[in-house]
Amino acid sequence: MAAEDANSATTKLLTLLNVSALKSRKRDRGIDDPHTQTKGNKRRRSVAFTEDSALETTSPTSQEDAKPSSEIVNANDGTVVVDDPGYGDPEDATSFYERHFGANPKVLTEKSRMHVDQNSWKTTREKVGALTVVASLPPGPTPLAKMLANRTAILERLRKPFLDRLAKQTQESVHVQNELLSILPAHFDLYHPAIPLDHHQSIREAIALHALDHVTKKRRRILKNNERISNAKDAPEPPEDIQDQGFTRPSVLVLLPFRSFAVHWVNALTSHTPRPSFQIENHSRFLSEYGLPPDAVDKLAAAEKGTYPDDHVEMFKGNVDDNFRIGVKLTRKSVKLFAEFYGCDIILASPLGLRMSIEKEKNADFLSSIEILVMDQMNAMVMQNWDHIEYVLSHMNRFPSESHDADFSRIKPWYLDGHSAYLRQSILLSPFETSEIRALYHRKLTNIAGKIRVEKVWPALQVPGSLEPLFASFDCLNPQDEAGKRFDCFTTQLLPKLLKSAVQSSNAIVFIPSSFDFIRVHNYFRKQTGLDFATLSEYSSNQDISRARQAFFTGKKSFLLISERFHFYRRYKIRGIRNIIFYALPEHPQFFSEFLSYPFLDDGVDPIDVSCQVMYCKYDWFRLERIVGTAGARSLMQGYS
Repeated sequence: MAAEDANSATTKLLTLLNVSALKSRKRDRGIDDPHTQTKGNKRRRSVAFTEDSALETTSPTSQEDAKPSSEIVNANDGTVVVDDPGYGDPEDATSFYERHFGANPKVLTEKSRMHVDQNSWKTTREKVGALTVVASLPPGPTPLAKMLANRTAILERLRKPFLDRLAKQTQESVHVQNELLSILPAHFDLYHPAIPLDHHQSIREAIALHALDHVTKKRRRILKNNERISNAKDAPEPPEDIQDQGFTRPSVLVLLPFRSFAVHWVNALTSHTPRPSFQIENHSRFLSEYGLPPDAVDKLAAAEKGTYPDDHVEMFKGNVDDNFRIGVKLTRKSVKLFAEFYGCDIILASPLGLRMSIEKEKNADFLSSIEILVMDQMNAMVMQNWDHIEYVLSHMNRFPSESHDADFSRIKPWYLDGHSAYLRQSILLSPFETSEIRALYHRKLTNIAGKIRVEKVWPALQVPGSLEPLFASFDCLNPQDEAGKRFDCFTTQLLPKLLKSAVQSSNAIVFIPSSFDFIRVHNYFRKQTGLDFATLSEYSSNQDISRARQAFFTGKKSFLLISERFHFYRRYKIRGIRNIIFYALPEHPQFFSEFLSYPFLDDGVDPIDVSCQVMYCKYDWFRLERIVGTAGARSLMQGYS
């Protein structure tokens, strides 16, 4: 298998080199032929990394790039950028970068790749500040504490303004950011599935600082080598150790669920590039396209606190369009938004927006050289279409289909060898853990530096009204059989028992987290005679929702089927509930306590009038832990091997 992969990589690389050489010869002939040269002076069309399908752009020597001749040309795309002084940072500021992303990183060996492929990590449980983490490290004697970074791993130019701002923040924010900035510059993969609502901004700013630091170090290395090449023009032999680039320029990808979170991330990035030291280009356009229209009222943001749950307000305030992509280009004195596909450093996009772009362009070459991947609000992405995530990840760090005018003498060897996925740093962020995210963490993260997962001991939720939910388990020995076993348990045991009771077979809601399970149960109810029911799903129209809620509240419908996606997006308070059946526990733990509180919206309801039944199996550990607490989940799971 390894030999086949090597042959495939070699074939792709040779094809790419041949195409690049052919294009180079065509350009050379065009220069010799005056007629061809006239045609070559026409404007070239290039795809812009924005919602526009294509923007016509001139050669990149215009506007900010029209600089004096003493300045240096960026070898990656031909743009002129100001030489960046100040290479006098302490060695620690560049050693982590060079060790991991240098031309010949010592950590990238056949043995280290084998450890990743065979998943033979050394796993330990450690403390990093206040965080309890599970570290999966390469086999060896070096402990995690010796591998972590410190503040001097950030370049002085970025570190000093950051520390000035840090002095004005709360001690809690300082600790959160310091913990992250000891992990991220060491280039470990990070999975943080326990982010409190009030920590999001601090975490974004710390990761944005890390991303800016990475891009700046990469750019400085390119500029230094440009200068060496320029000075060596008269030398008998040019310098050889100038491999400093990937196939394409974008090196940081941030995946987000909605446009509103792109605004948060741009704010986090620009908090480290303040005016007047930096100019933010196209910022007004960005706010108009990624914010709400000027005459629109954001009812979530404008509502009095407590009207809507805090997590719902944080998730859905602002522009919630889930189809977007935007490129951000960094220079020494500017941050340019809406940069071209292949001329940007950072990509902010939704999984859907990126997939549509890839399918339209028939390639994902702009993802071939991603070195840092950030996925924020992954709990929301689970509620969207997870297949988009899988699709985007499957197109990352692959050989490009075109050369894109790359100088192959400047490309790092590990890109040419097809090993870039072994060095990519991935950062996964979510307020809680799901099986999809944990599977991605185990199967898709192949960073040879190792990976760190934050662990949390969950307390039990407070159940309103002194209710005592009944937890009923069912046997399941294989995760592939879980959906079928759950359906059989519901249709042969739980539902017949409910229908025998006149009390429990009325005013009953069935909460179903999975969309596939929802369709299956819905079809089953439709085939049963004598079952009066209504449904609420993410596809229900406002009219359908109003009709279903009214019919259920007045008793015309005995059962109400509700999908978790419906509650995630709508968050309606349902009245008339007396019996609650959780077909499976919700991913979002707050939904459990919310539904248990809804019966008490009606006057004169006592806890004795309300029943709650929960179906679960051993594969529901993550959901169970968040609701009954870590200790309670262990107790409920004692019967399972």
